[in-house]
Amino acid sequence: MSGKKTRPDGAGAEQVVSRRGFIEHAAAAAIGAVAIGAARHRTWAATVADSPAQDVSIENFSPAGKSFGHVRVPKIVKSEAEWRAQLSPAAFTVARQEGTERAFSGEYDRNHADGIYHCVCCDTALYDSKAKFESGTGWPSFWQPISPLNIVKLSDTSLWMQRDAISCRRCDAHLGHVFDDGPRPTGLRYCMNSVALHFVARA
Repeated sequence: MSGKKTRPDGAGAEQVVSRRGFIEHAAAAAIGAVAIGAARHRTWAATVADSPAQDVSIENFSPAGKSFGHVRVPKIVKSEAEWRAQLSPAAFTVARQEGTERAFSGEYDRNHADGIYHCVCCDTALYDSKAKFESGTGWPSFWQPISPLNIVKLSDTSLWMQRDAISCRRCDAHLGHVFDDGPRPTGLRYCMNSVALHFVARA
């Protein structure tokens, strides 16, 4: 069943599965098995490359995580071929085709280094390691983004479920999902894919 998303206005060792594969994997985990499916494009991915670039507002940060304030920057729009040439196969499947890496396979799941997590596609700052916590899910998890301005929440109604997908505001890269079972102070769990992120140690 194809999912429909509504947007608000305004290869490494990692293994990747689709959203369908993720759901199957979660079910199979209960009996010690793993199911893997093929990744699917977002419903609007075919048209985004043909859309004219526009400016978007993001919050800039220094390598130390200090805010430089809000800036208007061009939205990054590339063709599928350009993204394939730039990204690893695993990163392309997740970030541009909305796949999901296998739990506990990502390099940042147990990364405890101090620094900033950036978008693997456009290098926009997304998460500070100070907001990272051990969720036990097998994916790097954060209780808040480095700036709400740098991400976009999408309504995800695919697979007979209601979830909130998270993407990068500047380039529309799929990052993961957000859930309401995280720790204080937000109570949120931003469950991200390692291959969609690029970690830079704090300067």
